[in-house]
Amino acid sequence: MKLSIQLHLAGLSLSLSNTVRIPDIFGVKRARSTVHNWVHKADLQPDSGRNPDQVAVDETVIRLNDEQYWLYAAVDPESNELLHTQLEPTRAKVIASSFIAELREKHNVDDAVFLVDGDKALNYACQRHDLDFRHERHGNRNSAERVFREVKRRTSSFSNCFSNGHCLV
Repeated sequence: MKLSIQLHLAGLSLSLSNTVRIPDIFGVKRARSTVHNWVHKADLQPDSGRNPDQVAVDETVIRLNDEQYWLYAAVDPESNELLHTQLEPTRAKVIASSFIAELREKHNVDDAVFLVDGDKALNYACQRHDLDFRHERHGNRNSAERVFREVKRRTSSFSNCFSNGHCLV
């Protein structure tokens, strides 16, 4: 229950459908309505409508057992807070574009400078949405890398706890 609420609310902004997929990987099956009720009862909905000057965007592979997923993330480098994420079984230009579209719906980012690395799909998505972006491998874009390191650490710990029925960490 705690993980589902955290995944949905802790800045990851996963949809309910994507949120229920994560525990399902470990054999914990819950309906979207159940997770929705947990989130509603917790009353921890993160704020929308942020207006950052810069947005660091990136994607990374998350491995759970023998499967891999692509985690897209947008981070406000000033606060190091996640603005939006999307978890997908694959990566593609259309997925990156969808990720950017959802980010734009949730936050006021049209005037922000997007910090991207060399990922062609995210570059395409920024161009397609007519956003100001620049390539940056270090500096403020590192905020996305720090967030990814923590997500991977926690995902690995969670996977180790549930794959064998007990916690190895």
